[in-house]
Amino acid sequence: MSTSIGAIPKIPELNRRLLFAAMMLVVYRLGVFIPTPGIDTDAVISIFDQQSGTIFDLLNLFSGGALERASIFALGIMPYITSSIIMSLLVKAFPTLEAMQKEGEAGRRKINQYSRYGTILICLLQGFMIAATMEAGFGSDVVMVRNPGWAFRITTVITLTAGTMFVMWIGEQITERGIGNGISLIIAASILVGMPGAIWDFARLVRTGEMMVFGIVLLIGFLVLVVGAIVYVERSYRKIPVQYPRRVVGRKVYGGQASFLPLKVNTAGVIPPIFASSLMFFPATILAYVNIPFLRDFTDLLLRDSFLYNSVYAVLIIFFAYFYTAIIYNPDDLADNLRKNGGFIPGIRPGRKTAEYIEKILGRITFIGAMYVAAVCVLPSILQERPFNVPFFFGGTSLLIVVGVTLDTVQQIESFLITHSYEGFIKKKGMKGPRRFGM
Repeated sequence: MSTSIGAIPKIPELNRRLLFAAMMLVVYRLGVFIPTPGIDTDAVISIFDQQSGTIFDLLNLFSGGALERASIFALGIMPYITSSIIMSLLVKAFPTLEAMQKEGEAGRRKINQYSRYGTILICLLQGFMIAATMEAGFGSDVVMVRNPGWAFRITTVITLTAGTMFVMWIGEQITERGIGNGISLIIAASILVGMPGAIWDFARLVRTGEMMVFGIVLLIGFLVLVVGAIVYVERSYRKIPVQYPRRVVGRKVYGGQASFLPLKVNTAGVIPPIFASSLMFFPATILAYVNIPFLRDFTDLLLRDSFLYNSVYAVLIIFFAYFYTAIIYNPDDLADNLRKNGGFIPGIRPGRKTAEYIEKILGRITFIGAMYVAAVCVLPSILQERPFNVPFFFGGTSLLIVVGVTLDTVQQIESFLITHSYEGFIKKKGMKGPRRFGM
């Protein structure tokens, strides 16, 4: 790894890509501080301080504070992610879309285009809801909008929609011309901007003596343990051995090699905690505008009892882990692809038996991955309760996203370095690729 890092300054193209990605992230952060016309930003910030425990906390986290500033990027990148998830569900539900996805690059481009159209629709809906909510002052007497009316609503909807589309364009440009996944880097950057404030709060508690030495050691040890566990599990795979038979064509023998089918332990990624958090915050958000006695009693009980809250949260994470894994992995398709390529799992008959075997393995590793994600997301809340009373400023979901994106970016940098070294070797030896293989 140290050798790879030392080789980065020697590769101009990689330097340009890293610089481009950094500059695009700076453009995104500058846009966060541009307010939407007609909104009193100070009033919005004061209301957000009172709206803790609702879905706005989650949206504000993933927008890097743009929502509480009523910025032109207030919707962030979440509408595009939501649209992509919905399209993934529709692809599995409608055979026409599934056949389109299997057409190759052209089919995937059409699916991505539909996701962009869905993003616009979601932005229009969410933008109108935000405009109406701010006109109502989030259910309070605070005046947030200087000149309410349809002119303000239309202007706000257009501004927020254009802001989200611009953020989506930034992410695509980073993916194409920079390094790493642009959308993931934007989300990680939005989370990381809150880290200096958290470190400052931690230092204040240490300086004032509100946090004892035991708490400091426990917090640092927990951070190291969680980050290490995330790195270990995110890089873990279950390798299913696959054997390809030999084929004799003329005087040449093809195939016969052994390979494996990699199944990632955490196949669902960070989707389960995001879905679970949204569902947990939904009742509190509804109660901010509608008084429903049954829902209010349930929400009060859920928020008062931390054990019940964490238990429900963990169960939802496990459920969505299985649900999303079932969407993105189809054992029948995997078994069919192996059969078409002439591959088979040793000791398992091709066809239905192979699909059942893959499904059984996938169910086991999904359980491990779901328990791991639930533990990472729930443990910070447990440490904040008695008898620990540790002021943990970094959420488990945030750590999961930041560490996962960092690992993916580092892996892409290493792949770029390996490719560059291979190309340099070919150039140095004066050999051409096609001649090397006798073509």
